[in-house]
Amino acid sequence: MQTPWRHQVETANSAFGGEHVIVSTGTASGKSLGYQLPVLTTLQADGQGTALYLAPTKALAADQLRTVGALTHESPLRHIHPAAYDGDTSAEIRQWVRTNARWMFTNPDMLHAGILRSHQRWARVLRGLRYVVVDECHAYRGIFGSHVALVLRRLRRVAQRYGADPVFVLCSATTAEPEVAASRLIGAPCVAVTADGSPRGPRMVALWEPPLLGTLTGENGAPVRRAATIEAARIMADLVSEGARTLTFVRSRRGAESTAIAARSLLAEVDPDLAARVASYRAGYLAEDRRDLESKLSDGSLLGVATTNALELGVDIAGLDAVIVSGFPGTVASFWQQAGRAGRRLQGSLVVLVARDDPLDTYLVRHPEALLDMPVEATVTDPRNPYVLGPQLLCAAVESPLTDFEVDEFGAREIVRDLAARGLLRRRGLQDRARWHVTTRTLPHDMVDVRGGIDAPVAIVDGETGRLLGTADAGRALATLHPGAVHLHQGETYVVDELDLGAGVAVVHPTEPGWTTSARQVTTITIDEVVARSDHDHDHVTVGLAHVRVTNQVVGYLRTLPTGEVLDLVELDLPPQTLDTTAVMCAVTPRILASAGVESRDVLGVLHAAEHAAIGLLPLVATCDRWDIGGVSSAEHPDTGLPTVFVYDGQAGGAGFAERGFTRLRQWLSATLAVVESCACATGCPSCVQSPTCGNGNHPLDKPGAARLLTAVLAELSVETVDQARDR
Repeated sequence: MQTPWRHQVETANSAFGGEHVIVSTGTASGKSLGYQLPVLTTLQADGQGTALYLAPTKALAADQLRTVGALTHESPLRHIHPAAYDGDTSAEIRQWVRTNARWMFTNPDMLHAGILRSHQRWARVLRGLRYVVVDECHAYRGIFGSHVALVLRRLRRVAQRYGADPVFVLCSATTAEPEVAASRLIGAPCVAVTADGSPRGPRMVALWEPPLLGTLTGENGAPVRRAATIEAARIMADLVSEGARTLTFVRSRRGAESTAIAARSLLAEVDPDLAARVASYRAGYLAEDRRDLESKLSDGSLLGVATTNALELGVDIAGLDAVIVSGFPGTVASFWQQAGRAGRRLQGSLVVLVARDDPLDTYLVRHPEALLDMPVEATVTDPRNPYVLGPQLLCAAVESPLTDFEVDEFGAREIVRDLAARGLLRRRGLQDRARWHVTTRTLPHDMVDVRGGIDAPVAIVDGETGRLLGTADAGRALATLHPGAVHLHQGETYVVDELDLGAGVAVVHPTEPGWTTSARQVTTITIDEVVARSDHDHDHVTVGLAHVRVTNQVVGYLRTLPTGEVLDLVELDLPPQTLDTTAVMCAVTPRILASAGVESRDVLGVLHAAEHAAIGLLPLVATCDRWDIGGVSSAEHPDTGLPTVFVYDGQAGGAGFAERGFTRLRQWLSATLAVVESCACATGCPSCVQSPTCGNGNHPLDKPGAARLLTAVLAELSVETVDQARDR
């Protein structure tokens, strides 16, 4: 490339002119140059100027630091001293960074806990702050995005205290309404650059649904489909054996480990040397191991890597020939981001989506236009979520007492009153100069996990050696680290012996049990307040958005063979957990059930099947993963007095996903019906109405009845829409 592309020039000019700007173009379109030009130019001219670079992953930050380091090393820019500041940075290096570095590469977690909480030690950096780069900002969605939005507001506030007003440059994969999402994220207006001026190589996309295994049956006798991870491993082994450099994205850490193991096993039968050139990559590895894997993948020493989304974002891995996506990643934006890892430097590439046994995956492989022709989603964040805003306000008040004007800017009058009533904030000073001060000695920064964890993480410890294997979110520990759960780490299998949430420790031992485990849970739901009703509401169908209280208890776990065959259900006695969140609810009258041919004895099975299918398809209309949401169905819910289905956000206060389903109800339910009707199974399977997280063991389920009910509900909503049009 002899001259910058159009979008790089537009981004650089906007930033250099003092405008907050987001560049939203395709993967490998050279977005980095758009911020490197203004940052390096300004820091070269202003000897006191500084900049921050924020990335959602350490891998991305390390990759961008290498690029900037190459530009500045042994050049007139060497005095800029770009440096990393993250959890892997030693205490000695951190001190050097605070004193000398002028461009810091970090992440929102360290900005929150390491810089803002002790901003006095960062006065030099904050006083000279000219630019803040927020890379891959489409990754900041849901609770994580809401936390990051408030961390960035706190950064702007603290910087202003030191006399700085930095320009924000945001980079994103192609996304809907990028300027709106960026403005919501930083709390200030942004301009958008969306015209991609970079060239593109040819790309072939294949959608593959693994076959059914006719000799095996799963839960409740349902047909079993060959696992997506097994198929992905087979395809990766075939590609690697042909010399194609391949990256396989898998939904879970366990899946990435098992996919790499399976691919190596297949390749060992062909060429043991090839088997050694396949590895796994995920969060939880030591920093030096991650850097080594990244280097080997980039230089071609590794031909195949099975990874979680840890390698989805930004890391410049040139020369990949193929990408396998094992299971739809939850959003169209993430799919194209992962697909874009291959075909860099203009060569052709192959992308294969291997469908999981999941309603959404089934829908996409049978309706490819819903993936290939669908515009990418808008990013959903809610910086005013009270469960996020309250703790963040306490952090802000510690950093500098809050004025009434700032409280209004945060949209937090009610929350401040509540915090004051609880004795956590106190207003001090004269009326016109009064400030809100923190009263508790508790350090609020320690209580906030910007990635959405409810409590402190749970340490996973090998009980035989005492070695720390990794950590897990306490909010999910009961479902993933219960006694008897199978845990994978770097290709080794462990079984959990003990989970102590009070001490924050799960004790495991190494073993090869020959099966995997999945928790079974019982969930109840209570409506606290209905905050909105759909204009589709009719006498026989009521749709609402509600604040709800969800009580969940893990009651056991299934043991499943690698073939998909279920061995048994092991019962557990664990404490319940309560979650205050947001749900979309749909209540129907007996008349609708009768019109759908649903007998009273079949109501629960029909609702249960419809609930599972709806949960599986919500990611089609909301930027979420099915693991971000949950559901409950009741033949006669005590708060509505009617048969009711709830689908709720799995985060305290809500994450915006249920609300998106509420506003796009017809599209959501129409896609749900299409999956249920098109699935070839007779009574229900994981591709349509079975759920891998069902607390009732996927019983009862009535697939034909669910299809009839969804048809009746959609017809009722259509009649109401026609009637309203006539009235107008």
